Amino acid sequence: MKVVIMAGGKGTRISSVASDIPKPMIKIEGKPVLEHEIECLRDQGFKDIILTVSHLGNIIMDYFGDGSGISPVTGKSFGVNIEYYFEKEPLGNAGALFKIKDKLTEDFLLLNADAMFDVDFNRFVEFHKSHGGLVTLFTHPNSHPYDSGLIIANENGIVQKWLAKEDERPLYYKNRVNAGLHVMSPKILKQNIDTPKIDLDRQLLKPLSGTGKMFCYDSPEYVKDMGTPDRYYAVCEDFKAGHVQGKNLKNKQKAIFLDRDGTINKYVGFLRNINEFELIDGVSKAIKKMNESGYLTIVVTNQPVIARGEVSFDELDEIHNKMETLLGKDGAYIDGLYYCPHHPHKGYEGERPELKIECECRKPKPGMLMKAAEDFNVDLEKSWMIGDGENDVLAGKNAGCKTVLIGNQDYQQDYTVSSLKEFVDRML
Repeated sequence: MKVVIMAGGKGTRISSVASDIPKPMIKIEGKPVLEHEIECLRDQGFKDIILTVSHLGNIIMDYFGDGSGISPVTGKSFGVNIEYYFEKEPLGNAGALFKIKDKLTEDFLLLNADAMFDVDFNRFVEFHKSHGGLVTLFTHPNSHPYDSGLIIANENGIVQKWLAKEDERPLYYKNRVNAGLHVMSPKILKQNIDTPKIDLDRQLLKPLSGTGKMFCYDSPEYVKDMGTPDRYYAVCEDFKAGHVQGKNLKNKQKAIFLDRDGTINKYVGFLRNINEFELIDGVSKAIKKMNESGYLTIVVTNQPVIARGEVSFDELDEIHNKMETLLGKDGAYIDGLYYCPHHPHKGYEGERPELKIECECRKPKPGMLMKAAEDFNVDLEKSWMIGDGENDVLAGKNAGCKTVLIGNQDYQQDYTVSSLKEFVDRML
């Protein structure tokens, strides 16, 4: 599969870090970020690369050549085949695709050169092929969804809406952001666009929303924009700490599983009204530290209000959107969310009979944790389960996790704390 890497940006926002080289050549631990990207691709079998360059593009071309040469940093061969398209006039971030479309006869990867990433691309491509769309977006939560474009998808991953930064957004939303990595069919380049510059997001991708032809691939793997000095220095720290490579789903992950009610938000009994949802003081800061620690943060919550007919699936989704929005405003996010809608006891007015069952996901059974472990390649023995009740402790034990109780009861948990903040301060 061919890979197109867009490496023509000027990087004006990060000019204080390096103004005399193109942004993709800014170094992370002594190596250009573009070289990190190419190594990640090469090691997974993606060796046929087209680089689109413009601003100071000769620096990139001189450094990498045709991909057969030796890296001045590692002393080893780049080990890839590189072609170039040089934009003499600015074409927008998608204009070059139409200039090289004759080379793109099969599905291809389209990546940005101004982000640090380490992801399992074979897993990503397999998802794309199995869903049969024109485009698959790599999406993830980030620490600043309030100033990022948002992707809204249905339960099957079909993109329903693409909300750019300037678009009006709902009051509450899922923290799902386009990471700038795409798998595309060449069919998307068969349309005629007559503008001098072509914008990838607004002219090619956004119009596919709601057509059933574009999917999102949600992943917690490491992809971070280096567009500002602060974000660049944060990426440098993450790389030193091993978070960049460690988050690749080829590697076993560590996770912190969190109960919801009484752990993240204030306990009000069965939460049926979105207006009753309030984050516990200090939770956002605690989860932000979890995000920075290299652990995945995954919510696992029993929600019998669904089976009891007291809350609809859409209403529960909106409650969770509120949780993600409030966390996002504080720079925190969750990597995954699993809930059990079942309840075994019958006799409630308006209940849903099909959900009144004995299931494998309702805590204290470990089904939600096991599903998350399968989805995210989690090493349960190196993970934590944190909650405020006996069922949380038992679910964690049944899954093989270390267990933490928020409270003062004794359920044979491994550790006892007064809050999520105390856990983070003591254990991380």
